[in-house]
Amino acid sequence: MDESLIRREPLGKNFTICVSAHHTFGTDAVLLAHFAAAKRHDRLIDLGTGCGIIPFLMLKEGNLQTACGIDISPEAVFLAEQTARENQVDKFTALCADLTDLKGKVPFGDCTLVTCNPPYKAPGAGLQNADEVQKAARHEVACTLRDVVQSAAKLLQTGGRFCLCHRPERLPELFGLMHEYRVEPKRLRLVCQRAGEEPWLVLAEGKKGAHSGLRIAPPLFVEESGALSSEMREIYGDYKEGHCQ
Repeated sequence: MDESLIRREPLGKNFTICVSAHHTFGTDAVLLAHFAAAKRHDRLIDLGTGCGIIPFLMLKEGNLQTACGIDISPEAVFLAEQTARENQVDKFTALCADLTDLKGKVPFGDCTLVTCNPPYKAPGAGLQNADEVQKAARHEVACTLRDVVQSAAKLLQTGGRFCLCHRPERLPELFGLMHEYRVEPKRLRLVCQRAGEEPWLVLAEGKKGAHSGLRIAPPLFVEESGALSSEMREIYGDYKEGHCQ
């Protein structure tokens, strides 16, 4: 990849992440990394990892035993591997693969945590971007929501957690698929721009092989009194809000 196309964004704690015009990150990925609440013992697989923002946010905090970022884009994998090299992260590996074709490439039934910030738009929904990479990131052209949930179920050990973010209108479909693949919905949080508005994002966690029982956390408000909310400032931590647009 042409070095001139790579930008380096600071994440705090002297950690920088390599991004490009095709593979950057937004608030939803930052919120998902926080929501997943990774532990030091977790073995993570991040599906559709892009630049690797979700595992790297966890790793820079000293969490995770191992992390693997999977993406169908060679450019994304290159960026993630470059970030690992530059920050001397030896717990991270990247795999260029289709998440519907992982047999023999990663162990099934082994990881304790799967995360995914998937394409939000169903096939045929809305205008599609002419750029093929951006189209795959935003529309279900390379994988469907069913593919994502099914892959997570295969990768997780019993009791392992699956955390993802999505649009509120897809929540009934998401919960139906999680139940079908025995990844029982256990935790839900709605994200609103400000109080009094409908949510624009949902954060959901399922546990493989668990009994039913859903806990709904209080909503997260991005703004309060015209400024970033105190909780969002805490989530962003020691790197700037401007890097997460």
